[in-house]
Amino acid sequence: MTTLTTHVLDTMHGLPASEVKLRLEDKAGMVLYAGVTNGDGRCPGLIEAVPDLAPGNYALVFAVADYFRGMGVSLPEPPFLDEVRIAFGLGDEGHYHVPLLVSPFAYSTYRGS
Repeated sequence: MTTLTTHVLDTMHGLPASEVKLRLEDKAGMVLYAGVTNGDGRCPGLIEAVPDLAPGNYALVFAVADYFRGMGVSLPEPPFLDEVRIAFGLGDEGHYHVPLLVSPFAYSTYRGS
């Protein structure tokens, strides 16, 4: 069984990013899950909706410009970062945690625990 979780942290404001729209796509771009982060910046609906993923290539796509606009941040048009797409591969069974640390002009990610 392979599970996936995510967590979004707003590095501009130093807090979890709530109400960030995100989606999980397979290699072909088919949306497997669409949801929003909770008050802790997490998306528990992801693991509930997709409890077992096959090995392969996937992407998490986060609507970060919409989030920062909702926080009252003035962004250029077009925004430097509109959506952040993290493409990653899943191996055989295990848990994968893919956090996103984001500001309006930068982001980072890693395989967490």
